[in-house]
Amino acid sequence: MALTIIMKFKKQLKKFVIVLLSIFVMIASALYFLQEKLLFFPSTLEQNYQYQLNHNFEELFFKTDEHTIINTLHFKVENPKGVILYFHGNAGDLSRWGTVSEYFVDMEYDVLMMDYRTYGKSTGILSEDGIYGDAQYCYDYLLKQYSEDEITLYGRSLGTGIASYLASKNKPKQLILETPYYSILDVAKDRFPILPVKQLLKYHFPTYQFLPKATCPITIIHGTKDSVVPFASAKKLSDLKIENLDFITVKGGGHNNLIEFEAYHNTIQTILK
Repeated sequence: MALTIIMKFKKQLKKFVIVLLSIFVMIASALYFLQEKLLFFPSTLEQNYQYQLNHNFEELFFKTDEHTIINTLHFKVENPKGVILYFHGNAGDLSRWGTVSEYFVDMEYDVLMMDYRTYGKSTGILSEDGIYGDAQYCYDYLLKQYSEDEITLYGRSLGTGIASYLASKNKPKQLILETPYYSILDVAKDRFPILPVKQLLKYHFPTYQFLPKATCPITIIHGTKDSVVPFASAKKLSDLKIENLDFITVKGGGHNNLIEFEAYHNTIQTILK
């Protein structure tokens, strides 16, 4: 009798383990094959879409490679203090992010924003190296009109890794990172602690590798209540002991509302003067 119960228990346990392993494999497979949908949330625009924005801008299309055309908006003021190359977050397109430029245009800065591949009117195939190349193309475009010490790189969320890459390859005036991550891998480990994310991820955006190579001043702004990119992930960047890095903590700040906090405004107004 006891032996029968034990054998039955082992059989049920085996089935349970198989079910758990099956679920694990399904989740891991979904993460691998759907990671672009989890990381990027592009919205698209018709090519004839007309942007409705409050400041003067020029709409530009950059053919960055044989299969890719990047849509950008270049906001200009009469006597700019400099230019901000802005890399936006992972959701939406320039019809939404273009309004963010108004904050900086009101501070008398020109602003150039690009939509990533597959976002808005931009075309091409998503890839980390491809996005880096598109970003460098935008930087090189600005160099035709501005001196390098007039260029401020600004990254927001997903865009912080891209801005950090550019700072490591060029010599801009400064780098501003709003809600950055140590790396996409670091965020993924926090989000999916039981999965082998290191082996599954195709996108890395290793900000921690780029920042030590940047020679310009770096300002990081991050909220303590960020539920998208953990505060701890950004704080690890300050632990790299980079001399030219200033880490600004916004107490109570979330991922999408730092602009509602005085600490954010004080920081931006101080460094952009």
